Amino acid sequence: MARLAQTAGLTDIQHEILSTVRDFVDKEIIPVATQLEHRDEYPQQIVDGLRELGLFGLMIPEEYGGLGESLLTYALCVEEIARGWMSVSGIINTHFIVAYMLKQHGTQEQKDHFLPRMAAGDIRGAFSMSEPALGSDVSAITSKAVRDGDEYVLNGQKMWLTNGGTSSLVAVLVRSDEGLSPEEAAAKPHKSMTTFLVEKEPGFGEVRPGLTIPGKIDKMGYKGVDTTELIMDGLRIPADRVLGGVTGRGFYQMMDGVEVGRVNVAARGCGVAQRAFELGVRYAQQRHTFGKPIAQHQAIQFKLAEMATKVEAAHAMMVNAARKKDSGERNDLEAGMAKYLASEYCKEVVEDAFRIHGGYGFSKEYEIERLYREAPMLLIGEGTAEIQKMIIGRRLLEEYRFQG
Repeated sequence: MARLAQTAGLTDIQHEILSTVRDFVDKEIIPVATQLEHRDEYPQQIVDGLRELGLFGLMIPEEYGGLGESLLTYALCVEEIARGWMSVSGIINTHFIVAYMLKQHGTQEQKDHFLPRMAAGDIRGAFSMSEPALGSDVSAITSKAVRDGDEYVLNGQKMWLTNGGTSSLVAVLVRSDEGLSPEEAAAKPHKSMTTFLVEKEPGFGEVRPGLTIPGKIDKMGYKGVDTTELIMDGLRIPADRVLGGVTGRGFYQMMDGVEVGRVNVAARGCGVAQRAFELGVRYAQQRHTFGKPIAQHQAIQFKLAEMATKVEAAHAMMVNAARKKDSGERNDLEAGMAKYLASEYCKEVVEDAFRIHGGYGFSKEYEIERLYREAPMLLIGEGTAEIQKMIIGRRLLEEYRFQG
C-alpha cells in the first residue's frame, strides 16, 4: 500500500526534491526534534542542512540564484518538514513570505539587492503585522512612520515575530498617512499602511539604532524557533526601503503574503497530522491488551480509519489551494478552506493519536506529547478559524450572489 497523502501529477524534478527532503527529515530532524524541542534550542545544524539543500531559495526565481519552483513544490516540502518538526517549517516560512513579497511587489533595485542573498540563505527573513493589542483587526495598527527628508522615522511595538531574533531582514507593516487627509485615513485605514524593509543584525537587544528585539517569548509549544516582539523607537529607514517604492500599498502586499502563508500553514497541519497517524498506527500494533494488539480492537480501527481519512482530505485541499495560486488565479477561498480544514483536522488526528497512546501519551518520553502541544498553534497562525470562516463566507456570497 502507498503511504498516505500522495500527490498525483508531479514532475520528476518535484519527486526528486521531495524524496531528498523526506530523507533529510527522517535522518536529520526526527531523531533529534524532541530533544531539541524540550530544550527550546534553535536547530542550527538542521537549518544549515536546509541551506545546503537550497530550500531557502526554493521559490526564488533562478535569475536571482534560487530554484524557481512552484508554491505546490514548496508546500509539499513544508508538509514533509513539519512531519519531522513543525518549528523547522516555521523558520523557512517567514523567510519565504518576505521573499515572495519582494518578488511580487519589490522594486527592481530591491529584488537585485535582497533576493540573491535570500536564495543563498545569507539573509533570513521575518515579517511583522501583529501588535500587542491588535488581534485580527489589522486596520487597528498604531505603529507609525513619519517622513523626514529622505528617511522615515518609525515608532511602535510589534508582536509575534517568528524568526525575530535570527532574521536579518524584517518586512514591517506600519501606518503612514502620507498624502491622505485625517478624514481619508480614518475612513480608509487600509490605504494608509506601508510595508518597510528593515535590515538588522541577528540577535537580541538593540540590533540597530532605534530597533530592539527583546528576548524570546516563552511558548507552550512551537519551541526552538524564536518568537519575539519588535520595538521601534525613532527607527530611521531610508525611503528606498519602502516595499515597492510607494507608500499606502502595505496592507495589500501583506495580505498577498499571508494568502500564500495560509497554504503553508495548511501544509504544516498536513505534515503534523501525518506524523501523528504514523505514531498512532505504529503504537497500536505494538501495544497489547486482552491478549492481542490494540490495533485489532474495533474501536482503535475506527479511530485509525477516521485519522487516515482526515489526513487524505486535508492534503487534497492543501494541494488544490497551492495549484490554484500557481495558476495565477485568485485562491483566497481555497487557501482559507485548506488552512481551516487542515488545522482543525490536525488537532483531531493528534488528539486521537494521543488517546491511542493512553497514559504514555502524557509522558515526554513519547513524541506524541510534543505534537499535542504543537497542534494548537496551527489553529491561530495566519488567521484563526473564525477569520477563515469569514473569508470563506464572504467569497461564497460573491460566487453565489442571489439575483432577485
